[in-house]
Amino acid sequence: MDFEKLSIAAIAQNKKLYLVIGGAGAAVVCLGLAWRSLRSGEKVRVGVVSQLLVHPLKSGKGISVALAECHHIGLKHGELRDRHWLVVKEDGHMVTGRQQPRLVLVALTSDGGRLCLNGPGMEELQMPLRQPHNPIMDCRVFGTDIQGRDCGDEAARWLTRFLEGEIGYRLVHFEPHMEPRKSADQEALFSQDEKVAYPDVGPVMLLSEASVGDLNGKLQKDVTVERFRPNIVVSDCNAFEEDSWTELLIGDVRLHRVMSCGRCIFTTVDPETGIISRKEPLDTLKGYRQCQPSEAEIYKKSPLFGQFFTVKKTGIIQVGDVVYRIGR
Repeated sequence: MDFEKLSIAAIAQNKKLYLVIGGAGAAVVCLGLAWRSLRSGEKVRVGVVSQLLVHPLKSGKGISVALAECHHIGLKHGELRDRHWLVVKEDGHMVTGRQQPRLVLVALTSDGGRLCLNGPGMEELQMPLRQPHNPIMDCRVFGTDIQGRDCGDEAARWLTRFLEGEIGYRLVHFEPHMEPRKSADQEALFSQDEKVAYPDVGPVMLLSEASVGDLNGKLQKDVTVERFRPNIVVSDCNAFEEDSWTELLIGDVRLHRVMSCGRCIFTTVDPETGIISRKEPLDTLKGYRQCQPSEAEIYKKSPLFGQFFTVKKTGIIQVGDVVYRIGR
């Protein structure tokens, strides 16, 4: 081989890289550099999408779907967007399953342009999906101002009766023309251009079946993935492997990991009964899923379980899609 005139053509991230080098030693070095360039854009299979869950109502029952549109602001299935409906007090302050555990039993669905509310022991309530003449409420979600279209007195009475509240509750809907919340106002690790409606902080939360299985191996009573309210559930990977996935490609959707999900008392609400134990699985998670000391300022003492992602390229995700890690 004539190393004095050696040239290497490499393709990395769809771009041609031409290296012209001289000398045998330099050739070895540049070959290594070219290989690393190739690897930096590699696509590695890391799992398979086993479930897609959309939670139209914040803290309400999740809906398992076979296909979802993945937008910058979160998942959408049909007429329902993830966490775009919210229960509030009369003064506009949010109400979640932390304060009202029975909210996890409320199913908000749509049928032919009608919004449907269902819950144990309650008659189904149907109302128009869009009610443009209803007033817009000023709401508060984790101390941040955000608007919501009031869904009417019937929905308010239904929720107040189901939650057996001593005060009145109302249902509001986040509409496309309204200004979303900045994720960075809640967690500084998010960029200033990332926005959400009523989710806690991020547009997409991902969790693996294996991580839930690992946790169940430490519990006296198994819990299901629904307890942790992810959007994307991944199978065919090792427990907590998702902690290391920085860039993902699923179908034509590209996701970027921002941070872990720090868990709270809401994980102790049983999604099947609406009963809060205030113990498990949170206590067990605290025993082995604490953050590194260098991250204590971010997560405090909250155990980490699942990962928040932002959407860098929108598109369609389906159950059965292969999950690829991009880069190393």
